[in-house]
Amino acid sequence: MPIPDHPLRYATVNELHARPFPSLEVPSTAVYVAIKEPVQAQNRDRGRDLAHLLTLLDRHSSAHPQPGATHFQGPIGRADLKWESHTEFVTYTAFSRGVSARPFDPAEAEVLPEDWLAEAPGKRLTSLLIRVEQMPANETEILARLDEWFVPESLAAARVVDGAAIVAGDFRIDPAGHMRFAVFVAPGTGPRRVGRIVQRLCEIETYRAMSMLGLMRSRDLSLRLNALDPKLSALVSGLDDAEPAPVVALHNLLTISSELESLAVQFSFRFGATAAYEAIVNQRIAALREQRIEGRQTFGEFMIRRYDPAMRTVKSSESRLASMAERAERAAELLRTRVDVERSAQNQKLLESMDRRADLQLRLQRTVEGLSVVAISYYAVNLATYLVEPFAHRLHLTHGALMAILTPIVVLGVWAMVRRIRNHLS
Repeated sequence: MPIPDHPLRYATVNELHARPFPSLEVPSTAVYVAIKEPVQAQNRDRGRDLAHLLTLLDRHSSAHPQPGATHFQGPIGRADLKWESHTEFVTYTAFSRGVSARPFDPAEAEVLPEDWLAEAPGKRLTSLLIRVEQMPANETEILARLDEWFVPESLAAARVVDGAAIVAGDFRIDPAGHMRFAVFVAPGTGPRRVGRIVQRLCEIETYRAMSMLGLMRSRDLSLRLNALDPKLSALVSGLDDAEPAPVVALHNLLTISSELESLAVQFSFRFGATAAYEAIVNQRIAALREQRIEGRQTFGEFMIRRYDPAMRTVKSSESRLASMAERAERAAELLRTRVDVERSAQNQKLLESMDRRADLQLRLQRTVEGLSVVAISYYAVNLATYLVEPFAHRLHLTHGALMAILTPIVVLGVWAMVRRIRNHLS
């Protein structure tokens, strides 16, 4: 078409197809590992994750992904590898055909070598062993296997995706360090649907683990808020007290407010990520479309009992932090108002004192004006005497008589001149 494309048109469309679901034959085994660096997401070095992937691919002489890639699928020996780089973590999934004679044999995880995992740029967040096999005709046999493989007290099992499979897991870490899930696939279920079911199980556990990091952080936040809350309450309750001084109280309150703001900056990313991960967990469970099996709890019911309270704790800590920040802000506004009122009173007293000083200065000025009239008159009389004296001899007036005549005239003239100048300036 003659109209040009937006420069990001193909990039945005390709993003929709960037991470396709795997296609799994039955029976098969999936080994899943999620690795997270113990740093903030913005400080994570994605180049190290890609270099670690290339080390594994080179062991099997496999093709490399494109530079800067965030996902990759390819063979590693007899297994198929799926690698994904996310905002905070990186995942490896190895799919192998067939299952071991011993259910959830730790040897299945050797498809991802231990020495290679030890060099990973981060820590293991979660690891799964997923056993995919055909669904037995007798449902009782399935339940017997589940009771043998998992801890009954925490077992979650359900028929999913309109009866396409039965999935089960107890969300416990076995002695080998892996979490176990079983998938029994009904006859006629396609490989892509099986791959979607397995992928959703991996995502449920990964995002559950990531969201639970927020719970650990919220506990640390609660300890710090417990230390700040009494200080803030004491300051708010003492707003009407004379001691401490309002300026001192305002300084203390601003110290608490700055610490609360610092906590908000430190925890905002983790709390926001926790909310996003929780939403993904709930969405993935809803996508399974679970149906109960023989009274066993479903994945959704398991999460309601164990997972949802943890998420509510995180939300409660986040809400408490925001509430304390708002309380501190309101208290600071009240203290500022009190300080402004007291300063206005002080300014009023200062103005009154300035008025008194100005009145005193005016009185002194008038006194000085009277003295200045005398001083000016003294010199003016002498000058006038020198000026008029030649004419006074003709009138036979003595020097003393001449000065006696001129003095009141000059004094009145000087007084009138000074008064006129003062009135003009006023």
